[in-house]
Amino acid sequence: MAVCARSAVLRGVDATPIEVEVDLLRRLPGVCIVGLAQGAVREAAERVRSAIQASGLEFPRKRVVVNLAPADVRKEGTAFDLPMAVGVLSADGQVPAEALERTLLVGELSLGGELRPVRGAVALALLARSRGWQLVLPASSAGQAALVPEVAVYGATDLASVVAHLTGERPLPRATPAPAEAVAEEVDLADVRGQAVARRALEIAAAGGHHLLLWGPPGCGKSMLARRLPGILPPLRFEEALEVTRVHSAAGLPVAERGLVRHRPFRAPHHSITVAGMVGDRTLRPGEVSLAHHGVLFLDEATELSRPAIEVLRGPLEDGRIQLTRAEGSVVYPAAVSLVLAANPCPCGMRGSEHPCACGDAEVARYRRRLSGPILDRVDLHVDLEAVPAEVLVGGPAGEPSAAVRERVLAARRRQAQRGQLVTNARLEGAELARRAPLTPEATALLHQAIRRLGLSGRAATRVTRVARTLADLDAAPRITEAHLAEAVGFRPREAA
Repeated sequence: MAVCARSAVLRGVDATPIEVEVDLLRRLPGVCIVGLAQGAVREAAERVRSAIQASGLEFPRKRVVVNLAPADVRKEGTAFDLPMAVGVLSADGQVPAEALERTLLVGELSLGGELRPVRGAVALALLARSRGWQLVLPASSAGQAALVPEVAVYGATDLASVVAHLTGERPLPRATPAPAEAVAEEVDLADVRGQAVARRALEIAAAGGHHLLLWGPPGCGKSMLARRLPGILPPLRFEEALEVTRVHSAAGLPVAERGLVRHRPFRAPHHSITVAGMVGDRTLRPGEVSLAHHGVLFLDEATELSRPAIEVLRGPLEDGRIQLTRAEGSVVYPAAVSLVLAANPCPCGMRGSEHPCACGDAEVARYRRRLSGPILDRVDLHVDLEAVPAEVLVGGPAGEPSAAVRERVLAARRRQAQRGQLVTNARLEGAELARRAPLTPEATALLHQAIRRLGLSGRAATRVTRVARTLADLDAAPRITEAHLAEAVGFRPREAA
């Protein structure tokens, strides 16, 4: 009679339940695994046999048939080792079948029966909680899974201890949440000297959730500014931290023993990154834009990125998520990021510095057009930086520290929440924008004038209003004034204004 053990497979950042059906037939001994199993899953037959025997248990001398259902879902990885082994033992009467009914089993087995860590512990715990199951997985992954509240998580070091738990001989202790990761010492905005306009733009970006583009010669502080954005963003709420941890765990990043990710991610991929690296590859692992979820995605040398790799960001920048379709299937990744683009002002990089620039105006225009209009239109804040004078760079006064800037950012975010906003100012749309961002008569007149004289499109006018709303929040002003709107217009790109 066939028995059924419960397991799961990762699809993107979510866990999909899989039933591991095991039957023993009176035929020549052997193991047959069916159900769209890929290489590593088929190889589990030898790992399971050796692990069972090394654990002092008996492997049945019969034909073992393992079916992974549903059969039309591709099964990859080694996490099915544990449910297969327990299923074989249950079919042979060594483990009671009723113990498997409400237990989710996941884990890779060594030949000696030890359990090795798995990806996606948080996603597995969320699945177990939604189904009302207990979760048994390797001890090295259990602490992270236990971060999910209201689910029973048990960590085991080997197959023998799992069998003892299921038979009631030696129940496993319930896993406790792993301690939060130690937050590295954050870089401080006080290190940035000069660049008052860029610092102001960084504060606006943090307060309203706006995207930022920095043009400037090498060494003017573009990367330095971008790396200090996470330090002035609000701290992650528990729900946000759990989402970030789930994405990083599903991607296979070394977070299994670090516990909850408490700091906002900062991802800075090289400009040679591909589309697959940016949004997700054929195995449905999340890409850089999802790894930066609830954090900062910094694209340095943005004009050197391939056109497809940057154009693929159009959807995520608007929607805060990615729907990725590959041969393996279709998944949705979270991708709510603060984007910072940085680029040289011209091909030689010297325009705006004390060194002579050898680039003509037409050449500079072609170079800047490597960033398409639709991408530039999704960036609210455009800043042209110049080289910092030597007397300011060396011996000049230190800038305002991150802690002081963060206090203003938090105050602005609180004002947005007090208005009943469920999103930041950068995501206000249509009627909600009109309701949340009222303009004074003078500001309205200035906006009309800017639309006529600067040729602002409807989308550009909306983005100017969003930035002006953030500026008003930083000033604790209930309405957008003429000064707020004028400053917001100043952050539009010069070519498109």
